[in-house]
Amino acid sequence: MSRRSERGREVQEFLQDDLGDEGLARSVVVVATSDEPALMRRQAAYLTLSIAEYFRDQSKQVLLLMDSVTRFAIAQREIGLATGEPPTAKGYTPTVFAELPRLLERAGTGPGEGSISAIFTVLVEGDDHNEPIADAVRSILDGHIVMERAIAERGRYPAINVLKSVSRSMPRSADPNYLEVLARARKLMATYADMEELIRLGAYRPGSSPEVDEAIGLHPALEAFLTQAKSDSTGLAEGYARLAEILGMAPA
Repeated sequence: MSRRSERGREVQEFLQDDLGDEGLARSVVVVATSDEPALMRRQAAYLTLSIAEYFRDQSKQVLLLMDSVTRFAIAQREIGLATGEPPTAKGYTPTVFAELPRLLERAGTGPGEGSISAIFTVLVEGDDHNEPIADAVRSILDGHIVMERAIAERGRYPAINVLKSVSRSMPRSADPNYLEVLARARKLMATYADMEELIRLGAYRPGSSPEVDEAIGLHPALEAFLTQAKSDSTGLAEGYARLAEILGMAPA
């Protein structure tokens, strides 16, 4: 199957299965497949932000999804190399790192009441989360959600590494009554992650550390809490309550 037909299939599945008629009626979809010219792929990203800004300036709350910043960077790299720019980090040209903030910083609030909440995906090379594009994007945006292949391989979806995911809007974006619950959950997950290899090898002796024992005991429940099917939907308040119940804590 050609790349064009494969990409076309993915787009059609997104439009029909994920968005559906109701979602499509409230959405604008911009598509430039990877076999299109580099200039078209780059301009598709800028067009997407321009459309989002149009609705934001009408005092609307816009959700923008872009897949992916990496393809935008690759397109800009091709353009830069064609114009004689020298390759730098991982072959990316200097204009790539100049264009990234010009694109990404256009999200956010506007002069009126409207705003753009944007989610930009980054495809990392060789699971290296410190590769140039991921590193540059991480320094620009307000937070990042790290997804790992190893988590997906053990069957937990969405495959989000909670400990490596960061939001600069925390703790103000969370319910203040549950901040202690969230901090406790992260501490338990960090404790288990630190000892995971010893636990899997059977080298850890139960009773050696009360903190590790508690982390081991709560690990299955926390993994189940973090697992969600594509069709599942959970409200924020319900999520807070379920997490507090797992930890045996009451909101402050």
